[in-house]
Amino acid sequence: MPKPKLIETPEKLYSIFEEYKEYIKTNPRTIDKALQSGKIAKETLRVPLTMDGFEIFCFQKGFTIEHYFRNTNDSYGEYCGICSIIKKEIRADQIEGGMVGQYNPSITQRLNNLTEKTDITTDGKGINEIKVNIIKPNNTNENEM
Repeated sequence: MPKPKLIETPEKLYSIFEEYKEYIKTNPRTIDKALQSGKIAKETLRVPLTMDGFEIFCFQKGFTIEHYFRNTNDSYGEYCGICSIIKKEIRADQIEGGMVGQYNPSITQRLNNLTEKTDITTDGKGINEIKVNIIKPNNTNENEM
């Protein structure tokens, strides 16, 4: 007989994700920001959604979600769809936040493998040897100068 799941249904998992999103909205980060006048102002920033943050949120509630997302032993197949949507929502929040300047765009790009990589020298082929051509300067007669 299979072991009962702590999160009984995919809908319940998504409900927990909704709780995480609400937690993020209601718990922004506050940082000190120096003004030109020399004063320090408090700036409130919304924390981005992250998979790690969601896992920690669940752990603090007394359970883990790793098996649901990994589909360990093919025991969580009915959760795959909702897990995919949760990952996409997290990714969309990060990408859209980076695009509008809410989050650091370069960190957002790296986290979501969005860095542009262009190979303009080898046409995608491996480099096995390097050839160097040495070009001698024109021989000029110093007396002609």
